[in-house]
Amino acid sequence: MNSSHAPRVGLFGIGLDTYWPQFEGLKERLEGYLGVVESKLRRPDVEVVNLGLVDTPEKALEAGHRFRQEDVDLIFLHVTTYALSSTVLPVVRRAKVPVIILNLSPEAAIDYASFNRMGDRTAMTGEWLAHCGACPVPEIANVFQRSGIAFEQVTGMLHDDPECWDEVGDWIEAARVAHVMEHNRLGLMGHYYNGMLDIYSDTTLQCAVFGGHLEIIEVDELAALRREVSAEQIAARVADFHRHFDVQPDCLPEELDRAARTSVALDRLVAEHRLGSMAYYYMGSGVPENEDAVSSIILGNSLLTARGIPVAGEYEVKNAQAMKIMDAFGAGGSFTEYYAMDWRDDVVLMGHDGPGHIAIAEGRTKVRPLKVYHGKVGRGLSVEMSVKHGAVTLLSVVECEGSLKLLVAEGESVPGPVLEIGNTNSRYRFPIGARRFVTEWNAQGPAHHCAVGVGRIAAKIEKLGRLLGIRTVRVC
Repeated sequence: MNSSHAPRVGLFGIGLDTYWPQFEGLKERLEGYLGVVESKLRRPDVEVVNLGLVDTPEKALEAGHRFRQEDVDLIFLHVTTYALSSTVLPVVRRAKVPVIILNLSPEAAIDYASFNRMGDRTAMTGEWLAHCGACPVPEIANVFQRSGIAFEQVTGMLHDDPECWDEVGDWIEAARVAHVMEHNRLGLMGHYYNGMLDIYSDTTLQCAVFGGHLEIIEVDELAALRREVSAEQIAARVADFHRHFDVQPDCLPEELDRAARTSVALDRLVAEHRLGSMAYYYMGSGVPENEDAVSSIILGNSLLTARGIPVAGEYEVKNAQAMKIMDAFGAGGSFTEYYAMDWRDDVVLMGHDGPGHIAIAEGRTKVRPLKVYHGKVGRGLSVEMSVKHGAVTLLSVVECEGSLKLLVAEGESVPGPVLEIGNTNSRYRFPIGARRFVTEWNAQGPAHHCAVGVGRIAAKIEKLGRLLGIRTVRVC
């Protein structure tokens, strides 16, 4: 991503200018709190725009202009002490980005004995004001609600509160992923798989919700690029295959060369169109060059997916988006669907033909030759892998009632027998059991494909949904 498009989060604290001449050192103390917050928000790939303490309506309006000029993706409002809601509303109303209220106590508790021994009631009031950040939060929430401004809250302590700061970190991650989606270029190559009504998507709606750009690409372009691949490039890519995959002995050299030629051409196609993800499907019937391209595409697409450019088969646009979200969260995001249930072990069997996310594979991904691509044209090499054993998250981007929603579930990839048929295959166990998981997942009306990634990130996905203004349904 271009550094000029790095995600930015805004930060400001609030106070009341009337207090500063009344209580010596209070303003500086609150600015110190704000400095601590800024240090905790900083990430290598995220810029923090700290506008300091806003303590008058005039400064609030100016802060709103500043945040718009700085193009922030999210605002953190640190409530340091009592302040008027008139010093808050102009900032958020003008900035027009999601806002998180930070209700953070500076200490675990006030030292009541030391406080009551101070003697000077003016000094005591100043000390009290340094601890009463929770006081104006109801006022701010009231004004936001009456103004139609959505807001979120994080309540906790400034120091020694991992739960609080993990939640803040999740919000930053969600904002970063929303930023990635806003700037993503999704390539669409080919056409929908004929008859799969569930995967047909309103692509304008995808842009309206996630942002980004959809680039329509002709399969003919890939076929043309394949002609320009040199023998040296093919040999180098075959060597790459052996480094990244466990190439089985029955893979013919000419099939490896064919897949390598397509892989090199794919890389060039992605570079020329500056793609961050892709959905594809093409029969290729009647045009030998096109059939040759699409029937040798799996290894190249698997390498792209592992490099953070997820590729969804069967022209599943919604699932390309889901895979990109999962990958942007650092969880992977492999194309999958469930196809059977193992009632004896209470697991759901999931996998798919076509590319897999080899970076989240359990062990090395095998390459096997297939004499037929079931339901598709041609033959060639395919990948066989299981997702790493341990915690996983499933995500589906669901189109329904003229809008989108995110459907998410957490489970576990578990060891056990899988079908060795040259496809991705995994066994998943869910805390609510296989029967209930399948029933409740289906009840949300998803397409039959979804994305699977490693780790438990449902809470982050829920926050992403709130930032995007769409519903998130969590099955487990």
